[in-house]
Amino acid sequence: MIADPGAMDEADGTAGADHRSTDVGHTHANVTGGWLRPAVFGAMDGLVSNFALIAGVAGGVASTGGGSETVVLAGLAGLAAGAFSMAAGEYVSVASQSELAQAELARERAALTGTPAAEQEELAQRYMTRGVDTELAREVARQLSRDPERALVVHARDELGIDPNDLPSPLLAALASFLAFAIGAFWPLLPFLLGATSLMPALIVSILGLFAAGALVSRVTARSWWWTGTRQLLLGGTAAALTYGFGALVGAGLS
Repeated sequence: MIADPGAMDEADGTAGADHRSTDVGHTHANVTGGWLRPAVFGAMDGLVSNFALIAGVAGGVASTGGGSETVVLAGLAGLAAGAFSMAAGEYVSVASQSELAQAELARERAALTGTPAAEQEELAQRYMTRGVDTELAREVARQLSRDPERALVVHARDELGIDPNDLPSPLLAALASFLAFAIGAFWPLLPFLLGATSLMPALIVSILGLFAAGALVSRVTARSWWWTGTRQLLLGGTAAALTYGFGALVGAGLS
């Protein structure tokens, strides 16, 4: 058996098959998390950080006798600053990763064009080290190497761990990061925008949001929904409580 299912798909013309499902009747979870992982963690980051910020400002306002307008302003500023920062960071990160991948793909393409026999033998050797018979390994490598673009896909997957046809988009990643963070950061701010004058309504909706976001994480982990929900609730609540206490201390010192 060939150890590389992606390579066999290329050989028999079934590239792009979902390897989470096999002919023997069992399936595997998507261990990369797909789109759900960055979306959930981005929203969770926004919720925790902005709720902690709001709690800290609310603690300071309570000590100085200020109004809820200060909390709203701080929450909006935290939402905007965090969302734009996340988007910019994600764009630079994904763009840099994509540029590096493109440079490595160009090197691999040049090698396939300049020394095709050596690249074919390299591919065969890889299959041999995985336990494939020498004759079969060389035959598979020969068939895969007939089309330079197909060969590039196989080499890129095997050597670089990437798919040349499925590189991430920096703009899409930045937009997704911005929206996820903004949605999470807006959640604890909503009660104040609706007229709340104390932290309690924001605390309640943030508790619900933290638990729901944590429960969604169970979709990309082996933990139960109540475990991941409770864990995120405790971690986010602790961060908010500490920030509230810090804000109260600073506010008391300034009053």
